[in-house]
Amino acid sequence: MKSLVVYYSRSGSTKFVADRVAQGLEAETEELVDQKSRGGILGFLRSESESIRGSQAKLKDTTKDPNQFDLVVLGTPVWNGRPSSPIKTYLKAHDLSGKKVAIFTVSAESSGDDAVKRTRSLIPHCDYLGQLSISGALNNQGETEQKITEWCSQLKSH
Repeated sequence: MKSLVVYYSRSGSTKFVADRVAQGLEAETEELVDQKSRGGILGFLRSESESIRGSQAKLKDTTKDPNQFDLVVLGTPVWNGRPSSPIKTYLKAHDLSGKKVAIFTVSAESSGDDAVKRTRSLIPHCDYLGQLSISGALNNQGETEQKITEWCSQLKSH
């Protein structure tokens, strides 16, 4: 199954998980790059505020067409119980109807369930394969990698 991992990472935690998921699935990756700086505390506060307002991000152009892949895995940090604005922007620009889709969320503490629910609402006609919610990804790397390995095995069986 040809797979693509599409993700946005503000601090590096989601990138860490995305890289491991891509390894586990032997997938290609597409990192969403925001044209606006989100570094530091001001970037964090701006990101949280945008997630509450439902703002879209201005992204640099992507290079991979998700329609060329059998499975699209979406990875997002959790911002106030919501997916990141770059992921929302990507989903508004790409129709994943009928595609096999899986979602992973990365957060400091929360489960990510609300962010998954909100992400799924943006892709109602996909073939949803499941979710993985990671908290404290960089603090518990061994545990994180074990969860990712198990999840990738489940995704490969679909």
